[in-house]
Amino acid sequence: MYYPYFRGKQFELIAIRESASLIADSGFVPIIEPVRESLGGLEKALRSLSDVGAEAVVVVNPRYGDHRENGENIAGLLEQGYRGNDAISAGILLTSETSVSRALSLARSFSAAGITLIHAGFTESRALSAQLAGDAERFRNIFLEDQANRLYRRHFLGRPRILVGDGFVQMKNADYPPVETFSDLHITYSEQGMDGYGDFLTVGDNYSEGGGPAYAVAIHLTFIDPDQDDAMFIYHFKSDTNDTPTDPAGKFAQALGKLITKLDSGESNLVETSAVLEFRDLHERRHFPGLGYVKKLSIKHHLETLADFHSADNHG
Repeated sequence: MYYPYFRGKQFELIAIRESASLIADSGFVPIIEPVRESLGGLEKALRSLSDVGAEAVVVVNPRYGDHRENGENIAGLLEQGYRGNDAISAGILLTSETSVSRALSLARSFSAAGITLIHAGFTESRALSAQLAGDAERFRNIFLEDQANRLYRRHFLGRPRILVGDGFVQMKNADYPPVETFSDLHITYSEQGMDGYGDFLTVGDNYSEGGGPAYAVAIHLTFIDPDQDDAMFIYHFKSDTNDTPTDPAGKFAQALGKLITKLDSGESNLVETSAVLEFRDLHERRHFPGLGYVKKLSIKHHLETLADFHSADNHG
């Protein structure tokens, strides 16, 4: 049903580990594109998921990061640790640079289990679909919404299809509006002929290795608004002092104060997730845990918010 797309930075992998039981219980299927040379964090995340019976898709030919030229170590990790475990499977990224022969070669090298094709700018949909026609059941298709249009997606009818949108519009922290639209895919995916949906959480699809010091600090939290047909929106709680890159702890305190005020208003529509409880605790203790930790909490809140939505009556 829900396929969150992670780029495999440290704080994302820790969020997966800490949310493993929730992911399993909710039937979520994380997609992980490893971007760091060391695969230790990925291995821990996959073990946490595997231990609770959760599924995951691991991209074996990443577009970004340290493995973009060569994904052999990722393939080796899957082969050694998860052969025979259909729950942890390979994902093949199909970009504008991928040829049909390369796509087929990668697919055949992981012939033991089901494979996920991630359509991300690939242009030879008709040719690939024809080549896979006799083997269609093995392939789950994930389409990145802005890189695989409806005409393209039509070639993969009759096979499991998931649509991944990017609800997070990235900008400088100081430029975010207080609240904006995030997505309605969690409601509309079936109307679009899809078997599931996904997003890039509160991180976004635009990949960067990591910026310089932050002039502003922002806390990004998603919520579902029952008065807006259950569409999802996102709050951006920002610091006020944004002229220099100094004092991130003080700026976090400013942003956190705004979050707590909104929560205490009783009109936020924010689910009281484990992450929200932790934000309350950080406010109480006046503690700054670091920006990566804050991003991790935002991701966990997003996962728990969607789990809460789907666990409610009639959303299953």
